Amino acid sequence: MDFSKIEIDSSLRAGAFNAIHTCLKLQPEETITIITDREACEIAAALKDEADQVGSPVHVFVLEDFAPRPVADMPGIILEFLERSQVSIYAASAEPGELRIRMQMVEVINRRKIRHGHMVNISKKIMLQGMLADFNQIDALGKRLLAGIREATKLRAKTAAGTDIHVEFSPELRWLNTSGIISPDKWGNLPGGEIFTSPHNINGLFVVDGVVGNYLCKKYGDLKKTPLSIEIENTRIRKMSCENKSLLHEFEQYVNTDENSNRVGEFAIGTNLAATEIIGNILQDEKMPGIHIAFGHPYSEHTGQDWTSTTHIDCVGRDFNIWVEDKAIMHDGRFIAELLPV
Repeated sequence: MDFSKIEIDSSLRAGAFNAIHTCLKLQPEETITIITDREACEIAAALKDEADQVGSPVHVFVLEDFAPRPVADMPGIILEFLERSQVSIYAASAEPGELRIRMQMVEVINRRKIRHGHMVNISKKIMLQGMLADFNQIDALGKRLLAGIREATKLRAKTAAGTDIHVEFSPELRWLNTSGIISPDKWGNLPGGEIFTSPHNINGLFVVDGVVGNYLCKKYGDLKKTPLSIEIENTRIRKMSCENKSLLHEFEQYVNTDENSNRVGEFAIGTNLAATEIIGNILQDEKMPGIHIAFGHPYSEHTGQDWTSTTHIDCVGRDFNIWVEDKAIMHDGRFIAELLPV
C-alpha cells in the first residue's frame, strides 16, 4: 500500500503527534515499525507522517498484504523488522483467533525492550478523545494512586448495577502504571491510562455493563442494556448470566479455552481523564476512570504471577465506588479530589 497517496484527515494529526512525540518519544536515530490493517490505514498514515517528520526510518506493514484475516501467524518479515526496531506500533482491528499473532509480536517486544504502542481496534473517535489526553497528567495520577495502593492488601468495589467485589493483593505481585508514557521496560496501550496488577484473590459479583474485550467488543459494543453478570469465587468464574444469549455463549466458549482462561489474571483501575463515557471500544473504555478485570493471561512477565494462559479478555464496568483498605478513592466513577493533579 502506498501511504503517500492516503489523504489524512487533519483532525487525526494531534493524536498522532501525541503518540509519536509524547508517548513514544521517537528520536531521529531510531527505527520504528508500524503494523496496521486496511481498516486503520488512514490512522497508520497519520502516525507514519509524524514519524517521517522526526526523520526516523519508518517501516509500515499491512496485515492483509500477507494473508487473509484472521492471520494465523505473524509474518516472519514483520518479526524480522521488529528485531531491528527501537519503537513499534500495532494499529489494527482485533479478529477472532488473532491473539496468537499479537503474542508472537509481544515476545519480540519484551525481549528486545522495544517501546511499543498497542492500538488494537483504534478508531477515529479514539484519536479525537483518548489520544488527546494529557498523558503527563495521567502519569502523575497513576503515580499518586500507586503510592497509596502498592502496599495495600485489600480493595472493595461496588456499583449501582450490582457489582460487589472483594479483592486481595499480594506484595509478591507487582503493580504497573501504564499511563501512555511508554518505556523500554513495559509496552503499553495507546491511549494509555491504567494501573494494574494480578490479584492474589478476588470474590464477588462483577457486572459487565460497559464492554467486553477482544473481538467480542466490536460485535456487541456497549452492554449497558444487556449486562453480563459474572460470579467469581477464588479468582475463577463460578456462574454467569446475561439476557443476550449469543454473547453469553461466545463468552463462555472463550473463557473455557484452557485451564486458566476462566481465572482473573488482571485487576486494573483506569486513569485516562479524557475518557468520560463508554463508547463501545475496549481500547479506550478500559482506560475510563473505574475498574476493569481480565480473565486469562496475567501478564506474568510483568506482574510476577506464577501462571499463564493463551487467552485474555477484558471486562469493563461503569460508575464505580472504590475503597482501598476502607479508604474511599472513587465515588460514582469519579476520583476523589485529593488524588487529582492540580
